Amino acid sequence: MVQGFVVLITILLEEVLIKNICVYASSSNDLAEIYYKTAAELGAAIGSNGFNIVYGGSRRGLMYACAGAVKNAGGKVIGIMPEIFANPKFANPEDCDEFYVTSGMRERKALLDEKSDAVIALAGGFGTLEELSEMIVQKQLGYNTKPIVLLNTNGFYDNLVKFFEDIIKEKFANTESRELYYIASTPEEAVEFIKNYIPEEAVSKFLIR
Repeated sequence: MVQGFVVLITILLEEVLIKNICVYASSSNDLAEIYYKTAAELGAAIGSNGFNIVYGGSRRGLMYACAGAVKNAGGKVIGIMPEIFANPKFANPEDCDEFYVTSGMRERKALLDEKSDAVIALAGGFGTLEELSEMIVQKQLGYNTKPIVLLNTNGFYDNLVKFFEDIIKEKFANTESRELYYIASTPEEAVEFIKNYIPEEAVSKFLIR
C-alpha cells in the first residue's frame, strides 16, 4: 500500500516537473540597454536554477542575450526557427544543443509549446504578443496548465496588464482569469514563481459562466 502510494506520488511529480522554459522575446538589436541586461539576467537565472531554454533560435536581440546567458550558466539551449529565417544572418544553430527548422510560424509555435513546460515573455513586439496571447487562451481553455509569466521590465507591460484588467472589468473574462498569468518585476521573481508553481486542473473557472 505504502509502496503504491510512493509510486503514485513519483508519477505525479514527474508529470509536473518543469525542465524547459520557453522564452518569448524581441529579436531587435535596437532596444534600450536595460532590455538586453534583463534578458541576460533572466538567462543566467534560468540556467543557474537547473532549467533549460526553448526559444526562437535567433542570434539577434533579447532572444540571443537570454539564450547565451542560459548556455553560460550551464543550461541547455533549444532553438526553433521557421525556414524563412534559417540562414546565417538570423539563425543560431551553433550555440544550440538542439535546433529545429519548421515550415512556418504556426508550426514553430506548436513546437515551442511541445518542447516547453513553462513560459516567460520578455519585452517584445507583435510576435511576442501573439505568442503570449495564444498561450494564455490555451490555458484558459484547458489545453495547458503551464505557468505563464510576463517579465515587466521598465514597466513595458503596464499598459497590456491594464488592458487585461479592462477585459475583466467589462466582463469579457471573469476575475479568475487573473490566475492565468503572473506579472514579475525581476528575472529572479519570474524564475522563483516557476520553481514554486503548482498546476491546477480547473478549466471551468476561467470561462465566463
